[in-house]
Amino acid sequence: MCYGQQRSLSPNRHFNRPSRIDNALVVDNLLVRLAETEARLERARAREAELTRRLEEMKRFVSVMEILESYLKQRFREQQEYVARLFPSLSAK
Repeated sequence: MCYGQQRSLSPNRHFNRPSRIDNALVVDNLLVRLAETEARLERARAREAELTRRLEEMKRFVSVMEILESYLKQRFREQQEYVARLFPSLSAK
């Protein structure tokens, strides 16, 4: 009878304290999740680096366009002044 009681306590003891196998499974699960998280982080960093590179490229493009715009405005004003000097009667109207 004592032997039977010990057997009935064994499953309860199993539920009260996780076994080494359960702990190993939890650790393995956490390691897998950590590896997945690290992989996602690495991909996110690579994406961030690519977006940063593209942003810098776009900034350079905008700078060039602003320089070009400024140059073209200046040339347009010069052309207007030239035409105004050639045809003073047109600019007076």
